Amino acid sequence: MRKKTVEELESAALQIRKNLLKLSSIQSIHIGGDLSIADVMTVLWQYQMNYDPDDIQAESRDRFVLSKGHASAVTSFNQAAIGCFTADDVFKEYATDGGRFSMHSCNLVNPYVEVSTGSLGHGFPVACGMAAGLRLKKNYTSRVYVVMGDGEQSEGSVWEAAMNAVHYKLGNLIAMVDFNGLEADGTIEQVTGLGDIADKYRSCGWIVQEINGNSIAEIKDAFDSLPPSDSSVPTVLICHTVKGKGVPFMENNVRWHAGHVSKEQYEEAIAALDLEYGKKVLV
Repeated sequence: MRKKTVEELESAALQIRKNLLKLSSIQSIHIGGDLSIADVMTVLWQYQMNYDPDDIQAESRDRFVLSKGHASAVTSFNQAAIGCFTADDVFKEYATDGGRFSMHSCNLVNPYVEVSTGSLGHGFPVACGMAAGLRLKKNYTSRVYVVMGDGEQSEGSVWEAAMNAVHYKLGNLIAMVDFNGLEADGTIEQVTGLGDIADKYRSCGWIVQEINGNSIAEIKDAFDSLPPSDSSVPTVLICHTVKGKGVPFMENNVRWHAGHVSKEQYEEAIAALDLEYGKKVLV
């Protein structure tokens, strides 16, 4: 399958943002963090990952774990974009009885979710276990990708996993940290100061790349420059992002950790997206 260009991925990310806002006009979602990680998720799902929606149990597939479990909507819309289901399915079923989509991803109802997540700090250790399991199976081609939040980095289980990933030489593990500087209760520094997160991972022995997580070109370049999947050192991408990216009244505003937008706010947000990104993409 032909891989998308930067321009095509930028257009795809804009569509993802519009889908997120449409869903947020229907009901409350974790809109701020969905928007901050939207570019990373778009490049990951629509460019980088080896994942066939028609053969989701293939041993050769890449695995994905959403340790930042509340970014479920942006994950679902990207899975829809590659054919796992449709965006209309997400709109219709989100947070409904018997629906496959909710505030946190659940593999009991959605087979495209590798593991249910929600409690922060749990997904990363599971991803490490998956990566170790692939090595035990002598699978040196598949990778495990895991997305974490920056507030999540204060969980002790994150650092136990980080040390174990190096100890067991899990070069097939790629972690991404959505570093937008805000969590539900305030700024990262107000809640639990993390210091230099990149240095912390380096001190554990990880390969570290710091990138603009809202630049499609930088994200694509970071994925293109990953070491081979059979390498022995795990990689973390520290993705510097803006919470609520693309919607001025949401950007860097802790009030929009989660929320529901009014009709007027939705229209204002869509207009702002079209103005910033300079493209017209149908919702």
